[in-house]
Amino acid sequence: MFKHFPAEFVYQTFALLFAIILVHGTYVAVVRPNAEAQLAEQRALVAKQPDAEVKSSLYVILKDYEQEACFVLLLWAMAIIAYKWAVVLRERALLEEDLLPLTEGIKILPEDARRYAKPLETLKPALRNLLLPRAVFQSLTRFETTRGVQDAASATGAVCTNEGERLDSELAMIRYVAWAIPAIGFIGTVRGIGNAMGLAHRAVQGDISGVTENLGTAFNSTLIALLLSIVLMFLVHQLQLAQERLVLDTETYVNDRLIRHLRTS
Repeated sequence: MFKHFPAEFVYQTFALLFAIILVHGTYVAVVRPNAEAQLAEQRALVAKQPDAEVKSSLYVILKDYEQEACFVLLLWAMAIIAYKWAVVLRERALLEEDLLPLTEGIKILPEDARRYAKPLETLKPALRNLLLPRAVFQSLTRFETTRGVQDAASATGAVCTNEGERLDSELAMIRYVAWAIPAIGFIGTVRGIGNAMGLAHRAVQGDISGVTENLGTAFNSTLIALLLSIVLMFLVHQLQLAQERLVLDTETYVNDRLIRHLRTS
């Protein structure tokens, strides 16, 4: 049923479902029960000793729905990053292979370009669509057509440039998630402050427990969201760096392994 959808789309869909199930299950089974138990202990302690010091708990900090949503988005974004990182590693593995078995001193004339491009056409589609085979094939094809070494080098540069732009555009979803996480944290802040303001009449009567609890919700959601956003942005920048290095190394590979062997006569 998924044959008409790209593999990455199917992967991202199942990754999102898995993240929702995993995080929500953890919250239902572990986080919220422990948070409620600790909040009950804190209320009982404050009722007995109004001046008692109440220590913050990790379960209480994480218990709200905004934090749960932030963790779901973080896991989903990390799954997408892992997928793209695997693609980068697969592309880099080709750079370690001798895709063009050219020894020192070999010269490729325009008449020979088709012969060297033929093995690339016989590769499996999964390999043929990778960056390095496409760059080499385009370079050989352009050299055969124009009989110009500069044109062949320009073809390689164009393929690498387009690939770099494509990889950058495909990070849009991850960048959106990196923006959405702190936005959800701010939603929790607004919700917590709004609920606290709604209980202001109790604070006037001396019961500030509801106000402090909701203010805790406000600040905890922002705290968790910003921390997760920092982690995610670090991973995004590392992935982007790896992709940029792949594109540059591919262009260097073609120049060193192919372009310098091309001769017009």
